[in-house]
Amino acid sequence: MIAVDRHDIELRILAITPSIKDGELTQSVLERAGISCHRCLALSELITELKVGAGAILLPEEVATNERDAPLAEWLNNQPPWSDLPVLILARPGADSTTVAHAMDLLGNVTVLERPMRVASLVSTARSALRARLRQYQIRDDLLERNRIERELRAADRHKDEFLAILAHELRNPLAPIRHALDILKLRGSLDHSSEELRAIIERQVNHMVRIVDDLLEVSRISTGKIELRKEVCYVADVIDSAIETSLPIINGKNHTLNVMLPAVPIRVIGDPVRLAQIFSNLLTNAAKYTDPNGTITIEVSANDAWFDVKVIDNGTGISSEMLPQVFEMFAQIDRNAKRSQGGLGIGLNLVRSLTEMHGGSIQASSDGLGQGCRFIVRLPQDLSVEKSSSDETPQEVHVNHRFLVVDDNRDAAAILGHLLELFGAEVKIAHNGTQALTIIQDYNPSAAILDIGMPDMSGHELARRIREMPQHQNIRLIALSGWGQGDDRRKSKESGFDDHLVKPVDIEVLQNLLRSL
Repeated sequence: MIAVDRHDIELRILAITPSIKDGELTQSVLERAGISCHRCLALSELITELKVGAGAILLPEEVATNERDAPLAEWLNNQPPWSDLPVLILARPGADSTTVAHAMDLLGNVTVLERPMRVASLVSTARSALRARLRQYQIRDDLLERNRIERELRAADRHKDEFLAILAHELRNPLAPIRHALDILKLRGSLDHSSEELRAIIERQVNHMVRIVDDLLEVSRISTGKIELRKEVCYVADVIDSAIETSLPIINGKNHTLNVMLPAVPIRVIGDPVRLAQIFSNLLTNAAKYTDPNGTITIEVSANDAWFDVKVIDNGTGISSEMLPQVFEMFAQIDRNAKRSQGGLGIGLNLVRSLTEMHGGSIQASSDGLGQGCRFIVRLPQDLSVEKSSSDETPQEVHVNHRFLVVDDNRDAAAILGHLLELFGAEVKIAHNGTQALTIIQDYNPSAAILDIGMPDMSGHELARRIREMPQHQNIRLIALSGWGQGDDRRKSKESGFDDHLVKPVDIEVLQNLLRSL
């Protein structure tokens, strides 16, 4: 069997001629000119061949305007958007006849050739039609390639989101025991001053990690600018301290001098302390990156009526006048080729602007030019409300006299959570899989059970359903513990019989509120 090139099929002319002799002559003329021609004996055959491929069709006037040409008109009307198949009509003398006009209206992209026709006219018209058809195929191929790329990009984006979600879930597992261990150290209050400072540093950095993990799980929310702020009243000095703590390694690593200038009167702001610290740590890190070793970086806070300004100034590489208007755009970098650039994705300053505006503020950048350093000024509204005395707030201690069953295949996480519950006065037993939990619960009558969802032998959902089937445990409080906390995850927990759904690592205040509800 002889293979036929797809290109030849798509650029052939399908012809119906008034007579067999005309057909043979037409085919001979076209093929001598290098144009492939396929003769069709009837309109039905031409329609069939059109489905295979064609560059143009050649019809006599009487066939083109015959009432039986409805299938041809229907096929031409249903062409894909990129296609406009050339139709060559062999008209009888007097090409302005009403039948030809009807054919032009009915069949679309029509060119009329009056019989008898010259060979040169036929070949020239056929070549023009095929060139037009070839451009249509190029548009088609471009569209197909674009669609293929779009599908691949969507698939890659979906795989990226899935990877980030799984990564975030896996990061939650080690974060949970670390956070609970810090909570235990804090509750015990047995550390000396220096150790307590170290514990507070670790706690702040764990909180930063938890927020990063949250962002990974909701990457689509970030890409659309829908970052959730957890606002509270906080002191600007504390925010600046946290920002310095985060950026200090790179500042010290390049042996920079950091000057911190804070006003004598404390300034308060209503905002998300983690996100606010992220604003200033990004600016400090950016200043350190783009300043040669042994440089000077200054962060200065000043108040003005209902606003306060935070200035971050460096004596680094500076910004050219051409680049200055673009520094806050996504993926913009001051100089990708400079050795001091340090790389990066170019999203830091864009995120700084977004977070500043979400807090009701603004940011400006200025520079006297390359080599003249940079100045960033963040302006935010002060919180001028009357501060409540700490004596007005009576802390609620948590002490529960309940039995708990903790089920988690992560032994460290189970042990730490159990120890934390014991500090609140609970009696605790621990199981590391569903089978062990079902054995323990037969003789142990807990008032509440915290079940990890992702266990290898038996999922937390299955374990919850089996516990609910036991008549003696109909009233037990079942609490799901998972690295997943989206709406579908909480719905599945509810359907499995859980009363509550906690997301790793559990915040101690969330746990305390749950215990109070018991």
